[in-house]
Amino acid sequence: MKILCAAAGLALLACNLAGFAEAETPCGQTLQAPLRSRAVLTIDSRPAGLEIVGTDNAVIHVSCTSKDAEEAEQIRLRFSGNEDHGKLTITGGSHEGNFQVRIEVPRKTSLRVKMSAGQVKVEEIVGDKDIDLYAGQISIASARLWDYRSVNVSVDIGDVNAQIYGADKGGFFRTFSKQSAAGEYSLHAHVMTGQIELVGAHAAPAPD
Repeated sequence: MKILCAAAGLALLACNLAGFAEAETPCGQTLQAPLRSRAVLTIDSRPAGLEIVGTDNAVIHVSCTSKDAEEAEQIRLRFSGNEDHGKLTITGGSHEGNFQVRIEVPRKTSLRVKMSAGQVKVEEIVGDKDIDLYAGQISIASARLWDYRSVNVSVDIGDVNAQIYGADKGGFFRTFSKQSAAGEYSLHAHVMTGQIELVGAHAAPAPD
């Protein structure tokens, strides 16, 4: 009986290890790993330009371009986790952030993004979003479905342009919030210094 239990335990461990993925590549090469629809993806990046795009494929596909070939070798793209909960970490290179990363994920993916400075552009992704940027721009756009039950975006210094709701605010400590009982997902975005844009196919009335 003890032998059978030990064998079962080893089989379970093997299954758990099989579900764990880890891959790393320099900028200039592509990185790809399985990622299911409705997965949660955490992105932790050094300053950069990030373009996060929804697709119909059950994978995360990451490509990176830099004008400096030497810097490209120093920048590392690392994915860890499994098909339901993944983490993409982008490290290395200089601190200017003069390189671009395109991240393709399943259309239904929840995102958690943290970066000190740069640009985060999210297109056609349906899911919860929590994006925090020290300085730069956050742009969230969808021409297909804008399905949020809770929206809270803010800048300490800069602009909030919520075109989808017909709101445009600029200056110090600007916040835009919207609640909708019919929505499914939550959206939180914050920039200390910079700009946030929410762009959709149809503008909705701004709250009172």
